[in-house]
Amino acid sequence: MFYKVIRVLVRGLIFLLNGHFDVVGKENLPDKPYILVAPHRTWWEPIFFALVIAPRDATFMAKKELFKNPILRYILVHAHAFPVDRAHPGPSAIKTPVKALKKEGRVLIMFPSGTRYSEELKGGASLIAKLSKAPLVPFVYQGPLTFGGLMMHKKITVGVGPEIDFDFKAKLNDEQTKQVNEDMEQAWKDIDNEIDPSFEYIPPKKK
Repeated sequence: MFYKVIRVLVRGLIFLLNGHFDVVGKENLPDKPYILVAPHRTWWEPIFFALVIAPRDATFMAKKELFKNPILRYILVHAHAFPVDRAHPGPSAIKTPVKALKKEGRVLIMFPSGTRYSEELKGGASLIAKLSKAPLVPFVYQGPLTFGGLMMHKKITVGVGPEIDFDFKAKLNDEQTKQVNEDMEQAWKDIDNEIDPSFEYIPPKKK
């Protein structure tokens, strides 16, 4: 109930801050649990993704430091977020999302690069897909990259692509993981080009 109430409130807040946002490729959303994979471009794009996949509930990873504040921890937990130690991720970083997908029927929002400061993809998405049998669905966010731009009603578009090809029966090895990562990157490029062929994202420098 908390999640659904927050989603309504956030949708209203987004409308006040930025107005309406566009969605391209919404017909590609599966009618089953899936792993939403996207390049990480802003700290607020998970909010837009969660609105796009409604009425399905989302779950997502958040760095463990955010859970130290009791108020923020309450909000994160009830928004289906779970803590992850980025420096030393344990088994729960895989087991928790797999459970959310298989037993709770949620959508996992995942950024395979881990942070906004990196474009290097890791293998976690492939492993979670293999264990959960949930498809990988590529998303991209195009829009303002600063909060000021968000409040100036600059255009925002969320793009959704077809499921990434994934052989669930094959043994997961480095070769398959590499291929899946390459397929994800190509899917993001295709969606970006469909929305705006002139779009170019430059990762911010870490402060």
